[in-house]
Amino acid sequence: MRRFLPLAACFGLTLSFLSACAQNDVTALDKRRPLLSLEAFFAGDTVAYGIFEDRFGNLKRQFRVNITGTIEDDVLILDEQFLYDDGERNSRIWRITRTGIDENGHIAYDGTAVDINGVASGIVAGNALNWRYDVTLDMGGTQLEVHFDDWIYQQDEHIALNRAYVSKYNIDIGSVSIVFVRGDAAAAIGPLNLESWSPPASSS
Repeated sequence: MRRFLPLAACFGLTLSFLSACAQNDVTALDKRRPLLSLEAFFAGDTVAYGIFEDRFGNLKRQFRVNITGTIEDDVLILDEQFLYDDGERNSRIWRITRTGIDENGHIAYDGTAVDINGVASGIVAGNALNWRYDVTLDMGGTQLEVHFDDWIYQQDEHIALNRAYVSKYNIDIGSVSIVFVRGDAAAAIGPLNLESWSPPASSS
């Protein structure tokens, strides 16, 4: 029994993996289901858990988020309250607006927030949103502007996964991974504790 794949097969697998990683056209996801509607998915209360990894895959930060979504005058407003594993608390309020529908039925969105430089722009296709924007991060008192290539994939009625690739001067510096939980599933586990990172002591 052979212990190793032939070199050609390994090379082929490597190319396939790289091609998957290099996928950057959200319209290729047209047939993915369930269809993502930002307004429907994020209406009401959502909870999320996330991590930030550096470019080498080293875990740098963990965080949790409580999100409240409301719609006012056709604008989706997401009030996000963060707690990081080092005790830092932060917040962001997104204002997200539909800007049109293209000939293939893709919905375009723009989003703004205080720490977003300019406007986040992107489209939804199938079960996914891809949008891109620049963010100013406070790194220990130093302001650092970075670029986000941000992808959200709805998995079912209650779950969506978020993968954002972070770069500076077109050089990858890390990635953010988030799982969003909404609806009955969010109600069962949330709202999350944002007072202390350590979980409450077990009563048993």
